[in-house]
Amino acid sequence: MATASPHEIAHKLGSGLLSFPVTHFKNDHSFDEAAYRENIGWLGQFDASGLFAAGGTGEFFSLTPPEVEQVVRAAVQEAPDGLPVIAPAGYGTATAVQMARSAESVGAHGILLLPPYLTEASQDGLVAHVKEVCAATTLGVTIYSRANAVYTEAAVAELADSCPNLVGFKDGVGNIEQMTRIYASLGDRLTYIGGLPTAEMFALPYLALGVTTYSSAIYNFVPKFALDFYNALRSGDNAFVINALNEFVIPYCNLRNKKQGYAVSIIKAGMTVIDRPAGPVRAPLTDLDAVELAELADLIKKVS
Repeated sequence: MATASPHEIAHKLGSGLLSFPVTHFKNDHSFDEAAYRENIGWLGQFDASGLFAAGGTGEFFSLTPPEVEQVVRAAVQEAPDGLPVIAPAGYGTATAVQMARSAESVGAHGILLLPPYLTEASQDGLVAHVKEVCAATTLGVTIYSRANAVYTEAAVAELADSCPNLVGFKDGVGNIEQMTRIYASLGDRLTYIGGLPTAEMFALPYLALGVTTYSSAIYNFVPKFALDFYNALRSGDNAFVINALNEFVIPYCNLRNKKQGYAVSIIKAGMTVIDRPAGPVRAPLTDLDAVELAELADLIKKVS
């Protein structure tokens, strides 16, 4: 894996389901590295095609840059051989460059470039931002289009032409027209990743647009169900997919939508339900209450 090229890593990511593990915290909200390492080993028993350490589900936005490096290093050291570990980079350009270099230094196999912090930016500004990060590392870079960094097809095409190590596009917007434009423009030059909250909800329509994989947060606590869903999707078993949506995914999303920030909080709650607790979420997120936790437990029983 260490000698694989950025495009080989991207091809591997696009060939199966992607794991976005939570980041474990102790009750005082400090990083629980021992528990995190043990969980990476447990997840490694299942057949994911990539592991994204300290991503959105891993509360990247609540970690300091040194903590991000610590989490990524732990993931690299504990992940099974052959499983690419993708590290995050984000915030302002200078910080993102520093994070990309840090990730490469601890052995990560790729970079997920999250949106810049706070400020809006023009397409020219976003292009300049991505170019600087790509130039700072030999690793393959996947851009995450969401929030204040929504890329047009022209911007993505310019970046693909200018940055040999730009290998992936992750969509967190859900605009079918825009995704169609990007796929029509770039084709198989990039690996496309579904990145909306509970990406299983969008997997069926997105598959036709070249989005062959997605970030599965529920993989954290129902990995077999998440893999069964993905395999049914890729094999064309739409009956299984629709039944799984009705039985679990849609009711789960209804629970997730009860409060802002629950897209992450509900994952840690799921870990608690299966007796693999990952600790509390950090502020500004909030944990599910006891009633919501019981509701989630009832849902998990249906697919476990």
